[in-house]
Amino acid sequence: MHTPSLVGWLLVLLCAATGGYCLSRTRTGPPEQRATARGEALMASGMAVMALPASAVAPPAWSPWVYTAVFGASALWALVRRHLHHAVGALAMVYMALAMVGMQDMPGMHAASGTAGMPGMHGAHGMAGMTGGSHGAPAGIPLLTGLLLVYYTVYVLAAGIRLAPAGAPGAAAETSVACAGPPVVLRACQVAMGLGMLAMLLAL
Repeated sequence: MHTPSLVGWLLVLLCAATGGYCLSRTRTGPPEQRATARGEALMASGMAVMALPASAVAPPAWSPWVYTAVFGASALWALVRRHLHHAVGALAMVYMALAMVGMQDMPGMHAASGTAGMPGMHGAHGMAGMTGGSHGAPAGIPLLTGLLLVYYTVYVLAAGIRLAPAGAPGAAAETSVACAGPPVVLRACQVAMGLGMLAMLLAL
C-alpha cells in the first residue's frame, strides 16, 4: 500500500462504524448480547481515536496514559465477568498505549514527525504509517506483538467461519442459530474489530 494516510482514515471509519453499531445494540437484546456490545463499542471507539493520522490530529502527550487507565480498568472488569476475549483486547490496547509512550521517548521522534504519533509512525502519518517510509526499531516487545497477531489471526478466521451458513436445512436450525450468541451483524462487527486490531498491531 502506498497511501498510508488513506489507510489510517479507513481504519478510523471502520472502527467508528463498528462502534456506532455496537452502541445501538447496548439497549436491545439479552443481557449477554448487551455486555458484548458494550465491550466492542468501547474497543472500537478507542481504536478509532488511536488510528487517527497524526498529520490530521496531533495526539496530546498524555493520551497514552488515558488509554492505559481506561482499558486497564476495562480489562479488570472483563476478567471479573470472565469475558476473556474482551480482556485480551483491552490488554492489547494497554500494550499499544504503552508502546506509544516508548515511541514518544525515542530520540529524534519529535524532530522527525513534528508530533507524538502512534507506533510505527513514519513521517507524520501516525498509525497509518505502517506501510510507508523507513522503519526503525519496532515499538513494544516483538514476542508479545507476535503472540497477539497470532491470537487475532486465529480469532478472525474462527469468527469468519462462524459467519458462514451452517448448511443445516429446516426452521429448527434457523431458530437455533438466531437464538445462539450475538446477531450475525454483531458477529461481522467482531470480525471487523479483529481485522482492525491486526492492522494496528502490524503498525508497531
